[in-house]
Amino acid sequence: MKAFKALLITLMIAASVSVDAQTKNIEGIDFPTKLSINDQNTVLNGGGLREKFGFLDLYVGALYVPAKTSNADEVVMADENMGIRIVIASGLVTRDRFIEALEEGFENTTAGKSSPNDVEMFKKYLSDEFVKGDEILLTYHAGDAVYLYKNGEQRGTFKGLAFKQALFGIWLGGVPAQESLKEEMMGK
Repeated sequence: MKAFKALLITLMIAASVSVDAQTKNIEGIDFPTKLSINDQNTVLNGGGLREKFGFLDLYVGALYVPAKTSNADEVVMADENMGIRIVIASGLVTRDRFIEALEEGFENTTAGKSSPNDVEMFKKYLSDEFVKGDEILLTYHAGDAVYLYKNGEQRGTFKGLAFKQALFGIWLGGVPAQESLKEEMMGK
């Protein structure tokens, strides 16, 4: 009977460890440690909180790449399957504020190329209001396009590596949306 109890306890501990290993909690939000993008497993490189004025939580963002890295420039420039998952952390993040931040990010990005039409397409694809807990997923399929999802629903695509570079440069480029978020997404 003691051997059975010991075995049962060991199995319960092993099960809880494997479940815990499948997600990582970042700022109160669970992120899977692996994400399939374009039929390839990617790994959670890192993630963190985007805030404004040092106290207003906006969203939690995480980066998924084929293999862990600390080189942001390589991530931005790479023609590899990868993604950024954003979870809205505050009811104060409206669709309009998110789009404004995206427009500012495209203006400040130091890599790739986007057009005013790209921002207009984001507005079109994200036409509904945002609420706390909404998820935006941006996945890049190597050699193809960036795919935009909101709450699991594909909303649109943006063709080309140059657009991916500009988009990922918003968070990981030379003038990122927030330096501390960049560092956390790079696992630092």
